[in-house]
Amino acid sequence: MAPLMSPLLILLIAFIIRLMKKNVRCITLELLQLEYFRTVARLEHMTEAAGVLHVTQSSLSKTIRLLEEDLGVSLFDRSGRKLRLNEFGRSFLARVERALFELEEGKREIVDLTKADYSTLSLAVNTAYMLPDILHRFREIRPHVQFHVQQLGTHEMEIRIKKGEVDFCLSSPPVQGSELVCDIVFRERIYLIVPTTHRFANRDGVRLSELKEERFVSLNKGYGIRDLMDFHCEKAGFIPQNAYEGDEPATLGLLVQAGLGISFVPESALHFWPVENIVFLRIEEPVCERQIGLSRHHSRYLSNAAKEFRQVIIEHFRRMARNDAL
Repeated sequence: MAPLMSPLLILLIAFIIRLMKKNVRCITLELLQLEYFRTVARLEHMTEAAGVLHVTQSSLSKTIRLLEEDLGVSLFDRSGRKLRLNEFGRSFLARVERALFELEEGKREIVDLTKADYSTLSLAVNTAYMLPDILHRFREIRPHVQFHVQQLGTHEMEIRIKKGEVDFCLSSPPVQGSELVCDIVFRERIYLIVPTTHRFANRDGVRLSELKEERFVSLNKGYGIRDLMDFHCEKAGFIPQNAYEGDEPATLGLLVQAGLGISFVPESALHFWPVENIVFLRIEEPVCERQIGLSRHHSRYLSNAAKEFRQVIIEHFRRMARNDAL
């Protein structure tokens, strides 16, 4: 016996059937209704939604009201200027998100089929120093593909990729979740860097517990290596004292050189850092490692260019792993 459909699913199907019976102009209008509803539902604020959509508030309010009349139910609880999705609105939003997602993916697929060599790939990273080599190798294969690259914290990456705003996240720690597919492409050790005037400068390694009285220069919270090493330091019995926190990894080496503090860096980044007046030390206890992951949305259409880019990234890190093993 076939499972019964929910009343709201029947409602959405009926709405789409009405769309199919109307002319193209009306279909465009009612698809806009769905897009407008999605924006209002996400923000739960008519004025803010109108600003995002670049329409007047009165026009947006009228569009939502017509949508509710067409569906025969109210989608929001209203109290003055405040809006809150009600039970109907929350259920309808889930269906609308899915329907619009499929339409957007269909557009992407058509563009891929017609303009395969001139597509644009969107990439979010919090580990950017290896990107030049990856992009250079990919451009040898696909010279006309364009990129939009953003450096973000891990939490913001997860939000963007789940919304379909980026194709891939290349990050440490890997961005993972029930809606995502994640390839662990690399594992590496974390090192400590100190100025040549530091008391540990003549040593090859250090225990993490020896650093509790030190001053650090660090990336902001939300960046992978910062969060990872905060965790390890707390397990070692202390919270790092930061003399500097920022979002420019290259600045950290200069500040260590200047004697402002010490810092943690991944092994693969060592040859990108200044070597004058800096010493690299292994962390001997505990062994601190990080993973780099390449994540994508499991339901999002993956163009041929995106598939090739994914393979270039995987091969890049395989070569790095082989070189480390030599």
